[in-house]
Formats: sequence, structure tokens, C-alpha cells
Amino acid sequence: MQKGKVLIVDDNKSVLSALEILLQFEYEKVDTLGNPNLLSSFENLSDYDIVLLDMNFSAGVNTGNEGLYWNREIKKRAPHISVIMMTAYGAIDLAVQALKEGATDFILKPWNNDKLLATLKSAYQLRKSQKEVSKLKEKESSLKQVINQNKNYIIGNSKALTSVLNLVQKVAKTDVNVLVTGENGTGKELIARELHNLSNRKNEVFIGVDMGSISETLFESELFGHTKGAFTDAKEDRAGKFEAANGGTLFLDEIGNLSLQTQAKLLSAIQNRVVVRVGSNKPILVDIRLVCATNCNLEKMVADGLFREDLLYRINTIHVQVPALRERDGDVLILAEFYLNKFMTKYGKLGLRINNQAQEKLLAYSWPGNIRELQHTMERAVILCDGNVLKPTDFILNEKGTPTLDTTNVTLSEMELLLINDALKKHDGNYSAAANQLGISRQTLYNKIKKTGNGE
Repeated sequence: MQKGKVLIVDDNKSVLSALEILLQFEYEKVDTLGNPNLLSSFENLSDYDIVLLDMNFSAGVNTGNEGLYWNREIKKRAPHISVIMMTAYGAIDLAVQALKEGATDFILKPWNNDKLLATLKSAYQLRKSQKEVSKLKEKESSLKQVINQNKNYIIGNSKALTSVLNLVQKVAKTDVNVLVTGENGTGKELIARELHNLSNRKNEVFIGVDMGSISETLFESELFGHTKGAFTDAKEDRAGKFEAANGGTLFLDEIGNLSLQTQAKLLSAIQNRVVVRVGSNKPILVDIRLVCATNCNLEKMVADGLFREDLLYRINTIHVQVPALRERDGDVLILAEFYLNKFMTKYGKLGLRINNQAQEKLLAYSWPGNIRELQHTMERAVILCDGNVLKPTDFILNEKGTPTLDTTNVTLSEMELLLINDALKKHDGNYSAAANQLGISRQTLYNKIKKTGNGE
């Protein structure tokens, strides 16, 4: 017995009885309806897998228009249901019209039982396949939502950042190629994700690729895919990043790290929106929004013969320059508070605050590592602090070109603090290593920092 549910709609009671008897041992549930007008108020119509629908209900009428009408009504309420039309007046043009309007098949009365059962079986298999496809699409949609969930945020209200975000908002709705440049740690990927989230492709996938981490030998396989047996480790067919991003956004980070040879291969794929898997000759069309990023000066690389000029023009329809943190007046403290709240929650250290002297220290620092450095600095400060107030000594910064130890006109306690800070800088904030260098215990180091640290 099939698990399917069948609904029979016919005004002939003899037909209803005959079909019900025939199908009751074939399907899990078989229901009958003698008046098609009842379909309008029929509950749970979409629960049925198959509807056997007569085409003529009024006496003396055999045009089939009634059946076509009710087929349309059924499809409005249950688009994926399999509808099989039945009539005693067969005509090829009527069958074609029924199929055009979404009917699954067409049978004549009187029917052959074996043929009718075979027709219903095919219709049921089709319905099962449609259900599976529907579930897969729902699953795919859910996966895309999970993949696209962006737990990072663009924080700040400086003029420099606002200007960039205004440009992003203007460009996002288009499909033009965008080049995002900026120093390491400025948040180039966040800008790329913002372009995706504001675009018409926001419900599709965002695929990011670190071009600097892909070896030249695997470049084509990673980006364009490969077929089974294309090379030693190719044990199955695999789609590349271009195919995976089809319909969505492809983000190529660190594009300045590519060799000239791989640049040529990439240019062809970007220009034609066609890829060919390694080991195959079949071209695959891809529909992507391309966003690239780099911290390199691509114009200088072009002048030095290290980057293809035609590739630069292709990826650089719109150029977005992400400002360094030192150029974002006021955003340092906003970001510091954001990360403070984040890490207080993460490490269960609620109620922390940054005192005025520490805020001044954060503002005075040049942040060569940009937002990424600030994030790590805040996380380290939260982990290592002992009290409820973060003081200047809780923030270990690495100013380049600044003397690590200045002994001019300092008191003994100030000298001790300088030695401690110098040791912590040398060991990148590792308290155990710093204490070992100073010849004291880790707890003693903590106590001395608390004793010599600035007040609130």
C-alpha cells in the first residue's frame, strides 16, 4: 500500500464507488467528493497527494471547461498537488490544454484498472519528488540564513566611516564589481558583507575566499572545481567557489597575493562568468556579485609589472577605501566599549569600566593593527584585570619607534612600573613570562601592578 492520500471528485456516484473500491487497498487514504463546489471550503486540500478530477459536471455539457476551471482552483490552493483529469469525451486538444494548465495526466472513462493504477503511481512518485525538492529548498534557505548570519558589526559614527557606508549603500543594489582596499584589520570583509546584506542577493550565499591561503597548484580546483579522477586526490566531483556562490556574492580577499599566471585564469572567469572544472571541458555559467579586497597598492603593482592592468580594471568598477582606525575620530572609544561589553559577557566579568586615564591612552595610540588590534587588546585587558576598573596599565600597547624604557626623572615606584610594562610588551602581555623575566612570581606581578597603577 502506498502512503499517499487520494481525493476523487466526480458527480457520478457509481464512478466514486468503483474508484474508492479499486484504490482503498492501494493508498493510505481515499476520499470522495460528489460536488466540486465543495472544494472551495474543503479543509487541508494540500494534504492530499493526488486529485482525480472529472472534467464535466453539468448535464449535457462535455467541453471540459468545468474541469479546467476546478483544476485552476485546486492549483491556487495546493500548487504542488498532482491532478489527474478524467472524462468520457476524449480529445487531444483538451488533454493538451489540461496539461498546460498544470494537470499531471489525463485518463479516459471507462478506464483500464491497470493503466489507471500505473498513472496514479507515477503521479504519486512525482508528488513525492516535489515534496523532497520543497524540503531541500527549505533546508537550503535555512542553511543560507545560517551561513549569512553576520555576528560582527560595523561600529562607529565618524565622518570617515559614514562616508564609506554611504558609498556602500549607493552601490549595494547594483551588481557592479567592487574593490575594497585598506590596511590589515580595518574590516574589509565587513564592508563586503554589508554590500551583500544590502543587495538584491541578500537571501543567497556569501562565499569568502582567502586568496593568499590558496596554493598555485590548487587554485583552479578551489575556485573552479574539479571532476572525479582529475588528479590524484580528486575522489569525487566537487564544485568550486564560483559555483558555490552562484546567485550570491563571491568575496575574494587578498587578491593582491595572486601570481600573474593565476591572475590570467581569474580574469577569464570574471570576464565571461563561465568556469570549467579541472578535468572537464564543459563550461558552467555562473551568476555572481564579485567583491575583491586587498591591503596592497594595486596601481603600484601594475606599474611594477606584478598585477595585470586589465584585471584591475575588471575588478575595480567601484573602489571603496576603508579608513584606518587612527583616521576615525572618536570611534576608538565606541569600539572599545563594544568589545568591553562583548568580552565581559564572554568571560563572566560584568561591571567593568574604562577609567579616564585609560581612555586617553587608547585615544593617543596610533593602532597600527587597527580594529583587529583593538579587539585583541580589549580581550586581553578583560581577561587579565583584577578589579572593576580598567586602568592604563591594563592595556598593553606596542608603539613602534617609542623607547620601551625611559629612566629620566622617575621615582623608584615609577621605575618599577616602567620595568613591568617593558617586560609585558616584550612578552606580548604574557604575565607568566614577564614575571619570570623580572624574577618574581605571577601573583607578585599582579600585586605590584595594582600597587603602582594609576587610580580611577
